[in-house]
Amino acid sequence: MKDIGEIDKNFQGKTGINKADLCFYDARTQPFSLHGVFYEDGKYRRMPQAVAGKVSEWVSILHANTAGGRLRFKTNSPYVAIQAKMPTIFKMPHFTLCGSAGFDLYVGKRYHGSFLPPFDIVDGYEGIIEFGEKKWREITIHFPLYSDVSELYIGLAEDAAIKAPTPYQVEKPIVFYGSSITQGGCASRPGNTYESMLSRMLDADYINLGFSGSAQAEPAISEYIQTLDTSVFVYDYDHNAPTVEHLCATHGRMFQEFRKAHPHTPVVMASRPKYYLDAEEKARWEIIKTTYENAVAAGDKNVYFIDGKALMKGAKNDGTVDGCHPNDLGFYSMAKAFEKVLKKIIYK
Repeated sequence: MKDIGEIDKNFQGKTGINKADLCFYDARTQPFSLHGVFYEDGKYRRMPQAVAGKVSEWVSILHANTAGGRLRFKTNSPYVAIQAKMPTIFKMPHFTLCGSAGFDLYVGKRYHGSFLPPFDIVDGYEGIIEFGEKKWREITIHFPLYSDVSELYIGLAEDAAIKAPTPYQVEKPIVFYGSSITQGGCASRPGNTYESMLSRMLDADYINLGFSGSAQAEPAISEYIQTLDTSVFVYDYDHNAPTVEHLCATHGRMFQEFRKAHPHTPVVMASRPKYYLDAEEKARWEIIKTTYENAVAAGDKNVYFIDGKALMKGAKNDGTVDGCHPNDLGFYSMAKAFEKVLKKIIYK
């Protein structure tokens, strides 16, 4: 098979590190600040392993995919390098490897570059991003969306300093629960999921509890979400509810259980992000809208509904890679629609 990198150097992955002054630091140490993931039993995880095992067999696997994981810090190093050990890597025909297995880097709220994984990645890789000059920068590194990370080391110039990052303006995280779309399929890179975009738009922390094909509002996940201290709870699992009847039996119940544990926390419920709906999808839409209307009728003033059609209004079918999973255009459309609602909730 031909390698396009031999023809066009702009397609070459930069995985070699050749720095005489390089010093590596474990990402778990201070003053680095982890968000969206924590370290437990040899891996970065999005929720406790014991809880994930009670939800379902697939959630017990997918919870260690590091979707929504971020490492934040300040440094005056003229470059940032990474070394990552990754015991599980999911590869798909409609999903970029940079999205499923790559890390990307932002300076402030501006994208600066990606640590591109090699095409033949097996169990991790290394990479470097150059800045060209030594000055203080606020760094955010997004973790892979559909891979596990067991170790992550950050490489900086030996004489560089590290400081803790500026805290998010909204420090209490927004919690997102949903399907593969929530997990991030199929963003071109981790920083282009709709949650990542919203985080930058709102300057807000968040937790990604999207589980590909495996979000079915099971009692164990509902109970776990109730234990989280969240600024807003956003849920959208229509795509993973196996039947209309299942959605009907679980959607209102999940809301009521969360509301009992958190009487005043804003809840945003969304129908599936799709512009054109068939008959079954319309029936599902009605179920979600009914949960919202029942809450409003009961006097709840902290519940919100977002029509999935509005989520994809800025992209329609061109916002997907397969008629279902958003591309970057689709995720941007989703982020803008969520922003209108979340900004009013958070900054009212």
